[in-house]
Amino acid sequence: MRGLVRNYTLSGGQGTTVTVPIYNNATAASVTEGSDLTNDTGMGTTSAVLTVAEVGVMTTVTDLALRSASSNVVSDVGRIMGAAIAKKIDQDLIGLFAALNGGTAIGNATTAMSAAQIFEAVAKLRAVGVTGNDLACVVNPLVAYDMKKSLTNSFVGQDMSSDVSNEAMRSGYVGTIAGVPIYESSNVSHTTGDSIGGIFHRDALGLAMMQDISIETQRDASMRANELVATAVYGVGELFDTYGFPLSADSTLADA
Repeated sequence: MRGLVRNYTLSGGQGTTVTVPIYNNATAASVTEGSDLTNDTGMGTTSAVLTVAEVGVMTTVTDLALRSASSNVVSDVGRIMGAAIAKKIDQDLIGLFAALNGGTAIGNATTAMSAAQIFEAVAKLRAVGVTGNDLACVVNPLVAYDMKKSLTNSFVGQDMSSDVSNEAMRSGYVGTIAGVPIYESSNVSHTTGDSIGGIFHRDALGLAMMQDISIETQRDASMRANELVATAVYGVGELFDTYGFPLSADSTLADA
């Protein structure tokens, strides 16, 4: 998710918030020679505020564990802790999907996902002036299964001249649909197969980063161990509400 949204960096002394101006579109009009232009008051701005906070995880690695292990325990644990924070960032950003477009989703929790939902979302985004560039779609793998199935007609290529159908058959990778790259992530939560994914422009969501993932060690001599602490300081938020849609779908693999 981090690479799919608008990123901001806070340096020391900037406080704990980023205020992002949200500009409305301007409207041009024909004018008469020698006459003054009318002030476009509709181009006023609002703002979105991203507030950063700290997240972290800690574990203790004993001296005995270090001495008895055949691999570098500190390196292994550090990698796991870093992945945990990266997952938390993903989940926080994915959690914003449900609020896009005022919370009105494309699809529903009783119907499997299909490529038609992607085309519908792209059409609606373009209708309000959102360009086709920098769009992305993120869904749960259980939901993506149904879309792949529909693309390949129950895993038998619908059209052997279709690149999408052939690639879905060969590798299971959907690729791009309607110019939108499709990403599968287990960080999109699901309940009995129902989940809320998202299709969005990069400017729909923002990530403010004050401190990237940092891992430190601290010696605890009396415990004969080292404490490993991983932290990051960041904030997420919705920027342009109309620049994306929640995608509601039900997976046939985990249907209640």
